[in-house]
Amino acid sequence: MKKTFRFNAIAAFHAFCNLPSPDHPLISLIDYSQVNYPVDENELQWIQHFYSVGLKRDVQAKFNYGQQEYDFNAGLLTFISPLQFLKVEINQQAQVEPSGWLLLIHPDFIWNTTLAKKIKHYDFFQYAVNEALFLSEKEERVIEDILQRIRQEYQANIDRFSQEIIIAQLELLLVYAERFYERQFITRRKSSSEIVLRFEELLASCFRREQLQQHGVPTVSMLADGLHISTNYLGTLLRLHTQQNTQQHIQNSILHYAKEQLSTSEKSVSEIAYELGFEHAQSFSRLFKQKTNQSPMAFRQSFS
Repeated sequence: MKKTFRFNAIAAFHAFCNLPSPDHPLISLIDYSQVNYPVDENELQWIQHFYSVGLKRDVQAKFNYGQQEYDFNAGLLTFISPLQFLKVEINQQAQVEPSGWLLLIHPDFIWNTTLAKKIKHYDFFQYAVNEALFLSEKEERVIEDILQRIRQEYQANIDRFSQEIIIAQLELLLVYAERFYERQFITRRKSSSEIVLRFEELLASCFRREQLQQHGVPTVSMLADGLHISTNYLGTLLRLHTQQNTQQHIQNSILHYAKEQLSTSEKSVSEIAYELGFEHAQSFSRLFKQKTNQSPMAFRQSFS
């Protein structure tokens, strides 16, 4: 079985990559051209206990989560949260020198700051690697400038202002990343619209009676897996294109199916609730009334 490395500290990752010890124990900006993974390994896998933001170009390695993989050969920005599993396939015969930057941030550095809660709301920390952010040259310069300001600050004499200044730069970086991701969804509107269309077709197929009986009501993860994208990426895409998240789309389909059955069949409310995966009919009735302002029975009676 392939060994999975675990890096609890940033210093341990530095040592693994044959880099000098970090200047600061909780935050480090690594020049990616200096990273030197163990030369006797063609494939590495690890779990890290810190955040990482990677701006990478011409990296002769394949990074993947599960079945998703991506070859880094252009300016790409990736985000990895603590405890994510990462696998790296290394091309030992690569002719091009990799370049870019890797920012590592231990959760202890942002503990008890404004960023500690905010960072959990940035969906792109849970995107798969093949959903990385493609940067224009101008966008790349913006991100690189922020990264350099962070390094300059933690390499300077640490004082009571240092953490606050670095946190402000990190927040700025994440806001820019959010802006650039929205730009990517817009500039790649055709591919995004195709995913939305495929999502709608997949969701509709899940609510055919035989599919419900066999698999139950689809979950967010089931739909994302069917589209071969991450749940967070799907949620962001749907919010930008439809102003609704994935769960809201599922609930809309539940209501559509329920209304169809209530108006065209003689099934009881309990039978319909059971088909839709509700353990208790009261839970189904509560959702139905919350969304339509009338009970399932009142809706049915309006057709009599």
